[in-house]
Amino acid sequence: MGRQRWWWLLTVAVAAVVVGAGAQETCSDIVPAAPRRGAWMSLASFAGGGGGGDGRTLSTAAFQAAVASIERRRAPGGALLYVPPGVWLTGPFNLTSHMTLFLARGAVIRATQDTSSWPLIEPLPSYGRGRELPGGRYMSLIHGNGLQDVVITGENGTIDGQGSAWWDMWKKGTLPFTRPHLVELMNSSDVVISNVVFRDSPFWNIHPVYCSNVVIRNVTVLAPHDSPNTDGIDPDSSTNVCIEDCYISTGDDLIAIKSGWDEYGVAYGRPSSHITIRRITGSSPFAGFAVGSETSGGVEHVLAEHLNFFSSGFGIHIKTNTGRGGFIRNVTVSDVTLDSVRYGLRIAGDVGGHPDDRYDRNAVPVVDSLTIKNVQGQNIREAGSIKGIATSAFSRICLSNVKLNGGAPVRPWKCEAVSGAALDVQPSPCTELTSTSGMSFCTNSL
Repeated sequence: MGRQRWWWLLTVAVAAVVVGAGAQETCSDIVPAAPRRGAWMSLASFAGGGGGGDGRTLSTAAFQAAVASIERRRAPGGALLYVPPGVWLTGPFNLTSHMTLFLARGAVIRATQDTSSWPLIEPLPSYGRGRELPGGRYMSLIHGNGLQDVVITGENGTIDGQGSAWWDMWKKGTLPFTRPHLVELMNSSDVVISNVVFRDSPFWNIHPVYCSNVVIRNVTVLAPHDSPNTDGIDPDSSTNVCIEDCYISTGDDLIAIKSGWDEYGVAYGRPSSHITIRRITGSSPFAGFAVGSETSGGVEHVLAEHLNFFSSGFGIHIKTNTGRGGFIRNVTVSDVTLDSVRYGLRIAGDVGGHPDDRYDRNAVPVVDSLTIKNVQGQNIREAGSIKGIATSAFSRICLSNVKLNGGAPVRPWKCEAVSGAALDVQPSPCTELTSTSGMSFCTNSL
């Protein structure tokens, strides 16, 4: 492929992320336009012997050599690694700064199912241990730490985690360590992920953690509904995140905002903040949009709008627990369409386990200033529930123009330890949300 051709393709793939699609509102300008990369290289040139891309030959060394070459070359503006059409079987590999990983149409980066090829890395400090099991965790398929200016994009090529072997180990209880993600970038900034299909992740799909200025746009994330913990996109203790125009259908929450786990998240103390989510469509046996349940570093200043969820367990699920500490505040969810969803909304203070028995049982989270508005649902079974914590009631919860209908009468709202207001809500809201004391907050937030 000539340089003019690859530069044109990169421009097409990234331009929509930077300037937005047509007149649609976008947050993607939080990441500056990627500079013109000063070098281009094809993965095929590092494969050797012509065996790469056949779906059988392990290409881990080729990816590692290509990234090392980018680091050594230090081309002006960085370098683009072109993944040609074909199936590139690989173990985990790291990215580097000022790099674009570009998947051509028909290119598949496929994870090996040989677990011995997956290195172990340290647990995240805000979790204190692997999310599933004590000790370390398997490195993500595509990984990076302390990077700047990283782009993963292309012509809708596929990153395939071949997660079934990992799911089977989870179901049988034979996992030795916490499963790997497809992509995890840590302590990184100016990240763009766009125009790529993610399929069958062993665990969470896309996990930016301790990151800033992240755009995830125009991606498709797929996994069977019975695949365990295959969250779509989980921004974690990250700031200035934009997630737009994605289709996600997985076995767990489609998007879940997190910020650390119990005493480890409290000690690390890095919130997730200034996160915008727009135009997401998908299906899950769990939640379409979620916050938590790991929120010990805090979650604030979140806008999620123009969401379309179907055949799901929850439309919106905001969840925490005693022992979490932290806070969830200033969250707005707007313009949501639900179809065949069991619970329209759940805000709960009793969800999720603990990493160990050293968590502070007096560390209760603060949940305050949540606005849920312009929600339309059909084929809904239960309106939902808002259940706070007795010693830390959820406050300033505003529901406005929330209409949830079903083939049979929708089961009513359930509320406990909560205060706020409800305007134009069907079925009729809880009495805890109809007091006049909360109306001014709700009216002002609309």
